[in-house]
Amino acid sequence: MPSRRFTILLCLFTVLVIAGSGAAYWWFELRYLRSFAEQTAFFDGSRLQLPPEIAGPGPIRLVHFWDPDCPCNEGNQAHLRNLTARFGDRGVEFYSVQKPGSEGKLPSMLDGRLKALPTIPGADTLPASPAVAIWDKTGKLAYVGPYSEGMICTAGNSFIEPILEALASGRSVQSTNTLSVGCYCGWQN
Repeated sequence: MPSRRFTILLCLFTVLVIAGSGAAYWWFELRYLRSFAEQTAFFDGSRLQLPPEIAGPGPIRLVHFWDPDCPCNEGNQAHLRNLTARFGDRGVEFYSVQKPGSEGKLPSMLDGRLKALPTIPGADTLPASPAVAIWDKTGKLAYVGPYSEGMICTAGNSFIEPILEALASGRSVQSTNTLSVGCYCGWQN
């Protein structure tokens, strides 16, 4: 029969393991898990334009719209970094537009990969972020909408890779009105 002291130490150890596991789970949940409510957003590109200094014929241009306070951005930042690495050498220029009135900066993994624009004409009509707009080599808007559908954004569920592949190979794309369900934050104040 175990001694009383051993039983007390075993119970204390068990309580500490349970409390430590609970604290670790709570920390993980606060740090990495975000609540997600499916939201539907309709992206209409009819008023979206490039600023005059980068408009017209030229390289393919991708503009990333983001809000530093939006937890949905965390899911697409690694994907955006992969896009810049994969398509930066293939004639695609990357830009970013931060939500007006917000404060923050892109994570260090995106440093030097995107050129910041203060805004672009028609950006005020976007319903949500994160979002992306892509112009082809002729300067025509080819796509506006989310990076993907659903809670997370990866190359596996992204709309962007096939569009950039088509444009880089000279094929035409026209998808400027997009209805999608995913993790979004409001763009308009």
